[in-house]
Amino acid sequence: MAIFNFGSINIDLVFEVPHIAAPGETVMSHRLSRGLGGKGANTSVALARGGAEVRHFGAIGPDGRDMVATLERFGVDCAGVRELDGETGQAVIQVAEDGENAITLLKGANWQMPDGVVDDLVGAAGPGDWLVLQNETAHVPQAARRARDAGMRVAYAAAPFDATATVEVLEACDLLALNHIEAAQLSEATGREARSFGPGMVLVTHGAEGAWLYREGAEPMHQPAARATEVVDTTAAGDTFFGFFLARLDRGDGVERALRVAAEASAIGVSRKGASASIPTLEEVLARLG
Repeated sequence: MAIFNFGSINIDLVFEVPHIAAPGETVMSHRLSRGLGGKGANTSVALARGGAEVRHFGAIGPDGRDMVATLERFGVDCAGVRELDGETGQAVIQVAEDGENAITLLKGANWQMPDGVVDDLVGAAGPGDWLVLQNETAHVPQAARRARDAGMRVAYAAAPFDATATVEVLEACDLLALNHIEAAQLSEATGREARSFGPGMVLVTHGAEGAWLYREGAEPMHQPAARATEVVDTTAAGDTFFGFFLARLDRGDGVERALRVAAEASAIGVSRKGASASIPTLEEVLARLG
C-alpha cells in the first residue's frame, strides 16, 4: 500500500554550539548548516528509506524549492506539494556538543495551505492506504476525519504536542506516536493511561530507554534502545523511529521486527549530524541487525 504524508517541509538552520543557550545568554556557534527539515519531511525520508512508497502533500514558498528537490532525491513523490506565496517553514536549531538540541519554528507555508490540499490527497489515495499526520501543518483534524471516512488508516505523531489538537484526532487514529513526555501530558489532559488513549496502537518512545508499544487486546511490548556508536545529534531521532516502524509494518513485517528495525535506524541516526541527512538506509539498518 502507499503511505500519504500530509506534513511540514522546513528549511533547517542548524547552529552547532557548546551548550544550549540559557535565557539571556549569548552562545558562540562554531558551525552553521542549512538543510531539509520539518517533522513531516523527516518522516517522509524515514518512510522512504524504510522501504515504503511515500507520497508527500504539503506546501512551500519559492525559497523552498531545493527542499522539495532533496525530498525527491530520497525517493519521495512530491507531486502533491504546492508552492505558495510567502516563506517556507523554517527551524532554527541549536545542537550542543552532547547531542541535545533546542528548536525554534517558523510556521510559514505549512500553515497557509488551502483545505483543497486535503481534497487532493484523499482523492489520490485508496482504502487501506496510510495517512501520516503531525502537528506542524494546518487542517490536521479535518484530514484525519476525511481519511478515516475514505477507508484510509491514520498514523499520527502528535508533535509539537498540543493536548487539545491531539484529542481532536484520537477518534480517527489507528496508530498514535508520542514520546514519554507527550504521553504524560496527554494522560494528564485525558485522565487515561497510554494503553487506553483510544487508537489500536500507541507507540511511546523513551529515548535511551527504548520504546513501548501498546496494542488493543495484547500485552504491552518493550523495545530496548539499540546501542549508538556515539550520540552526535538527536534531531529527527523520533521521526526516524516512527517512520521506519510504520514503513516496515506497511511492508508486511510483524510488530516485533518493525520495532527492532526502528530502534536500529534511530541509533544510527543519532550518531550523525543533521535531520533528514542523518537518516540511514534500510540496507545499513539490516546490516547492523545481521
